Amino acid sequence: MRIAILTFDGFNELDSFIAFGLLNRLKPQGWKAEIASPTSHVTSMNGVTIQAQQPLAFANDADAVIFGSGIYTRAIADEVGSRGALLDQLQLDPLRQLIGAQCSGTLLLARLGLLADMPACTDLTTKPWVIEAGVRVVDAPFHARGPIATAGGCLASQYLAAWLMASRAGFDAATQALLYAAPVGEKEAYVERLLAVVRPFVIEPEVP
Repeated sequence: MRIAILTFDGFNELDSFIAFGLLNRLKPQGWKAEIASPTSHVTSMNGVTIQAQQPLAFANDADAVIFGSGIYTRAIADEVGSRGALLDQLQLDPLRQLIGAQCSGTLLLARLGLLADMPACTDLTTKPWVIEAGVRVVDAPFHARGPIATAGGCLASQYLAAWLMASRAGFDAATQALLYAAPVGEKEAYVERLLAVVRPFVIEPEVP
């Protein structure tokens, strides 16, 4: 399972790194989440510079894609349709990929036409821009329809990760990965609550 976590300049560290850390808990099952960016290095909204592991176009071949958010996301969205737009490098396919977005990343999904008529989640700052793009925003931390999911709020990255894990590896595997990261003394309750949010939107994989 190859996962591209799309990370642009000005990115929100919580969006990219929480999903990155949680999804890579399934490495023993052959999972690999990687930071994919349009340049070799990107700098976060708080000044942390990281080296990308994959180019942005890696998302086209990945099994799953997560759009993080950032302070320049609206500018990236506004480039769509113009020559040299960053998102022109993307040719995503919901028929074979799981695609998720968080906060202002939801705006990118909208501009790419991937949300169609489905309701979506985002943060309060991005909400008017997503509505302007013709998408109905719901007051919820997570929502999915089929292979497309959106989340709202920095810490909602845990829901995107849990949805991906449960959808492709099953709830048992997702539970074990999340238990490792959950706070000591409340692990079971924490994971149960987290999975309760995504469970209605997950079709578990068939067990051979």
